[in-house]
Amino acid sequence: MGAGRRLAALAGAAALVGMAVAHAPWASARPVLGHGSFVHPVGAVDSGALKVAAPTMTSNNWFGYDQGSIARGGVTFHSISAQWTVPRASAHQAGQAEYSATWIGIGGGCIDSGCTSTDSTLIQAGTEQDINTGGSSYYAWWETIPGPSVGLFPVSPGDHMYVSIAEGAPEVWAITVADLTNGQHQTLSVPYSSSYLTAEWIEETPVVLGGSSTGLAPLPNLTTVNLDHATVNGRGAGLASTQRMELVNLSGAPIATPSNPDASADGFNACTWSTSCPTPKGS
Repeated sequence: MGAGRRLAALAGAAALVGMAVAHAPWASARPVLGHGSFVHPVGAVDSGALKVAAPTMTSNNWFGYDQGSIARGGVTFHSISAQWTVPRASAHQAGQAEYSATWIGIGGGCIDSGCTSTDSTLIQAGTEQDINTGGSSYYAWWETIPGPSVGLFPVSPGDHMYVSIAEGAPEVWAITVADLTNGQHQTLSVPYSSSYLTAEWIEETPVVLGGSSTGLAPLPNLTTVNLDHATVNGRGAGLASTQRMELVNLSGAPIATPSNPDASADGFNACTWSTSCPTPKGS
């Protein structure tokens, strides 16, 4: 079945509402990760929000695109979607565990273009691409802040993913995560109270929670991540270069960056361990 037919089939997947098995074999060795919080760099604006180095926002653990309600003229966000190919992870520094996540979400980002206000709520879903002492692991997950992430099913590098988050009834969300390559998918019904003030498409170094390793995870090498067919509120996302967020280290030096939007303004590339990233042609 082609990707288009699989997407069409998902529209009638209401009977697939369910939750992940908490102790699935593929998930047994993974740490507790937090995908929700972004960390502002040294020298951020006094409000405690992300530093802005016009025209690009910067963060210590996020990079990608962020749209805010004030910056978008007062719009609120009630649905979001995107597609991407799961990147292949490899060790950036030998001998250490390294973690990355590709996701979309509503909430958690910068509300205005100067990033003087942020949204503390966040509902999100995506894929994880990690390197650890036992090799590599790849899986789909979802999360609502302040709860921990919940694993859904294993994925593989090169798999084509479709993820959507949409509010149906007030404060009840449908999260659909589908692997269009092998047909795995889940649709969840999740109650959550959102501020509806930001929408984002992100590549992230998550926070490792608990134990001596608590803190920002080291970032692995990733093949170029292409996020495409991005929508918000049922329409093309209309991405703009001023919505870009760059990943910087604690000294403020850039270490990963998104490209400019593609010609359709609904996609971009994300490049790790690079200060530049080629712009996709778009489709």
